Amino acid sequence: MEFGKTQNPDAVNFILPPGAAFNARIWDGVEPTYRSQPTVFIGGPIWANKDYVGKVYPSIAKERDFLHYYTRQFNTIELNLTHYQIPTAGMIEKWKAEATPGFTYCPKFPQIISHERQLIAAETFTEEFVNTVLNLEEFLGMTFLQLPPTFGPEKWPILEAYLKSLPDELDVAVEFRHPDWFSKAATWQQTLERLYLLRRHVVISDVAGRRDVLHMGLSSPVLTLRFIANEGHPTDYTRVDAWVQRLKTWFEKGLQTAYLFIHGGGDNDTAPELILYWIRELNKHCGLNLREPVLQPKVVQGSLF
Repeated sequence: MEFGKTQNPDAVNFILPPGAAFNARIWDGVEPTYRSQPTVFIGGPIWANKDYVGKVYPSIAKERDFLHYYTRQFNTIELNLTHYQIPTAGMIEKWKAEATPGFTYCPKFPQIISHERQLIAAETFTEEFVNTVLNLEEFLGMTFLQLPPTFGPEKWPILEAYLKSLPDELDVAVEFRHPDWFSKAATWQQTLERLYLLRRHVVISDVAGRRDVLHMGLSSPVLTLRFIANEGHPTDYTRVDAWVQRLKTWFEKGLQTAYLFIHGGGDNDTAPELILYWIRELNKHCGLNLREPVLQPKVVQGSLF
């Protein structure tokens, strides 16, 4: 079953929790000149979706051209492809060639490192992955390390050693999934502090079936949010409204950068409409000037008569 998916979103309390106590330390460390000048990247988790043809992409678009059109509609992507394979040099060159100025790829660490090896004896794979994605140069955004659900707080020394082994120029956000990270406030507070000292970031996930991973904690003035919607359910949009108001507050406090990865749920067919809504509301309430994707209404055969 898809992580955090629920069959009954109507039964879920979607109210955003308050920010973690440690966030105050983040805001205290932000220079006043950085406040209210955020950089926002927003996109989805996939470009290869045939449903986007005639809606997000031109009706004449071929599959080989999907990435070209994606980078002209959105300014980032949660690059899940790298979770399943380390990209080749040829793939990196193609991704760079298709990117537009200001676009960022956000690769996920390969599962052979995070899930199969669980960060142990993974030096060769790590070196290959890191060196490859660093070749994205200005098009490389946040990388994120998704820990497996079995990776609990008792394994912190392994995570710490691994994060210390990564180069400073690689931005890394860690996604925690084991419930024990969040079950005790002191444990989570300590985890955020440790990440802060390591100059590493943290992923917040907003998904219906696992409200504990909506921890609202930060270890830096950089947000990495995975927002998983419920395929067009009305709460998808009220949840966005709440996030926009929270982000307005966080921007005012000193949040410098936000990576917002919007999943529509299922095949992500509804993700573009939701991203458009996010952008319009952020521009309206947070004084931003994010470029809106241009979406065309899909023509259904026979609908003209």
